Amino acid sequence: MVKFSRELEAELIPEWKDAFVNYRQLKKHVKKIKLSLLRSSPPPSDGGDAAAHPCYGFTLLDPLRALAARFSARGDEPLQTDEENLYEMELVRSREDEVKEFLEKLDEELDKVENFYETKENEFCERSEILRNQLQILVDLKQIILHDRRRRRSNSSSSPASPTFTAAGASPRLSSLSSFSESAAETDPMPPSSGGSPVAGEVIAALERNGVSFIGSARSKAKKCGKSKARAAAMRIDIPATTPGRTISAVTSIIWEDLVNSARMDGSGGGEQINQKKIQRAEKMIRGAFVELYRGLGLLRTYSSLNMMAFGKILKKFAKVTDRQEASEWFLKKVKRSHFVSSDKVVKLADEFESIFVEHFASNDRKKAMKFLKPHQPKDSHMITFLVGLFTGSFVTLFSVYAILAHLCGIFSSPTEAGYVETVYPVFSMFALLSLHIFLYGCNIFLWRSTRINHNFIFEFNPSSALKHRDAFLICTSFMTTVVGAMVIHLLLRSAGVSPQHVKAIPGVLLLLLSGLLICPFNIFYRPTRYCFLRVIRNIMFSPFYKVLMVDFFMADQLTSQIPLLRYMEFTACYFMAGGFRTHPYETCTRSHQYKLLAYVISFLPYYWRAMQCARRYIEEGYDANHLANAGKYVSAMLAAAARWKYAVEPTPLWLAAVIIFSTAATLYQLYWDFVKDWGLLDPNSRNPWLRDELILKNKCIYYVSIALNFLLRLAWIENVMRLNLGQVENRLVDFLLASVEIIRRGHWNFYRLENEHLNNVGKFRAVKTVPLPFRELDSDG
Repeated sequence: MVKFSRELEAELIPEWKDAFVNYRQLKKHVKKIKLSLLRSSPPPSDGGDAAAHPCYGFTLLDPLRALAARFSARGDEPLQTDEENLYEMELVRSREDEVKEFLEKLDEELDKVENFYETKENEFCERSEILRNQLQILVDLKQIILHDRRRRRSNSSSSPASPTFTAAGASPRLSSLSSFSESAAETDPMPPSSGGSPVAGEVIAALERNGVSFIGSARSKAKKCGKSKARAAAMRIDIPATTPGRTISAVTSIIWEDLVNSARMDGSGGGEQINQKKIQRAEKMIRGAFVELYRGLGLLRTYSSLNMMAFGKILKKFAKVTDRQEASEWFLKKVKRSHFVSSDKVVKLADEFESIFVEHFASNDRKKAMKFLKPHQPKDSHMITFLVGLFTGSFVTLFSVYAILAHLCGIFSSPTEAGYVETVYPVFSMFALLSLHIFLYGCNIFLWRSTRINHNFIFEFNPSSALKHRDAFLICTSFMTTVVGAMVIHLLLRSAGVSPQHVKAIPGVLLLLLSGLLICPFNIFYRPTRYCFLRVIRNIMFSPFYKVLMVDFFMADQLTSQIPLLRYMEFTACYFMAGGFRTHPYETCTRSHQYKLLAYVISFLPYYWRAMQCARRYIEEGYDANHLANAGKYVSAMLAAAARWKYAVEPTPLWLAAVIIFSTAATLYQLYWDFVKDWGLLDPNSRNPWLRDELILKNKCIYYVSIALNFLLRLAWIENVMRLNLGQVENRLVDFLLASVEIIRRGHWNFYRLENEHLNNVGKFRAVKTVPLPFRELDSDG
């Protein structure tokens, strides 16, 4: 049977861990009470004088000994009685103090749980009111636009009676949003309201009659100029600039508002553009906010039930140890009367929001709504574990076969076979480095899950489709089995004397196969993960036009460690574009100026993308200077990469000095950011020397070893500068080894980076994502 303390640890919400009742500490108090009771209980005795003096036995002198003992006991009786009474009084006083301390601690824990619950309940209630207002505005907008489209389609000269709308915050009859989406899809988009459009003017007029006006509308400006006493709540559809189109639109709209602000003061300007896409984006944002709020309400209900269970268990232990059943029952009644147990606001609010979501976002289809509100958690399959073992064994076997064939063919020892190492080996190395990174990501997932780091919440992954560590291992092992199998086939065909053109096509076929699988539209082989990966890569490549999320800059950091992989990809593309060197010499993809220039560009592209992400976050997150400092780290890395590239072209002492200076400065910059900013370590005032106050791993030595290991692996660039005098094959192997070491360092870095992020969420009790809302209230005079 699992102990309740372990069960509580497994089921509690990691981000709210400090707000839960400290069950382990209360158990320690109960044990202290139990030990004090054992000390105060009299020792067992069953033998009288014979037991006290077992060595004497029975003799004729026993009566005399008994009489002498009786007289001596009478003389010492007052003193012994006083000492025993004092000892018993001291034990009773100590026991009472420990019981009192336990009850005081229990009261403190109850107050902590009560205050946290009330705070979160009020927070969710306020959020629910805001969401109701947002939904009401959205429904009013859709009703107005839908009514206007029906009026335009009817081509009637007389307008039908306008529907009645209420101000935001009221409780009107809400129509289904999905019905609007279906009917609106059949019509043309709403024309813009700027330029004096009569339709837009009627929309704005109807909204203003119901207490809503758009910033920049002619009617609202006219009211301002006329000093109207009616103060309407000014609203703006605030869609975040998450895509390049929205980013460019946001920038141009700011410039346009600055240019025409004076022209709009006289009421000649137009209003906010209302179109179907903007309404659909607003609907999607509100739906996401409903889902997150419903999830938060579920977490709060779990918080209440787990804490109630913990109080019940600890009071049961207390009553069992002290035999104070009445005190335990009285405190348990106090717990049941507390707000976090007796309040039903959360339950009612969850039921209400569930019905609202079913009606407005799921076309009254409850099953469809539950897919959003309560996504199904897939169970771990034993088949995946079996396949991981199968592919692992296949990979080991094929790699052994490849090593034997390579030794028999002498491709790594014969100077005539240098072409294999220079051409084919980099192609296969690209797949090997990618597989290593996937394997380390699987190890990261396993460690995050073991230490209760909620990586799905941090990355904003869907738990129903997010990869588990077994899935990552399956992808890695199947990938490497395919690659090593292709390498074995490649060697067998070469040995059999098959045409070189056909043999050299094997890496290309493998590349096409894996690329086709990555973009395959069918729902096979982890399609949600594949499409999420492609979407993140797109966001990185078009930085800073896409909004930067945690998963975006985390993946961009991975790319900075995969520069050798990008170089191998460049070579592979050049290799196949040159027709397998049938029409162009080998030097086309190694020594040409264009190739070297492209290699330099590829070397600094990941750093450039990451710097642009920092610039975007600097603007979006209140001009925080930390993001500029972070961008400076990647700029220093680009300068170091440029110096190393120039030194490779012109190996002069001057450029060697430049390489050492720039690379050393970039390494120190990166080490400081790794330890202090990304990992949150090296705090001199921490209660854990030179670490941080909160540590997830219990063994502190692991952190010190990780600091030293990260420091050593950051110095791998020294070998690239020194370039030990090795053979052609050995140099290739060293390059591959150094690339693998950097990927291992990144996988090691990943765990501590997410640990620090998780502890930041725990410190702020952040367990639910805050979704921005589309309709923003502004001061009508501003």
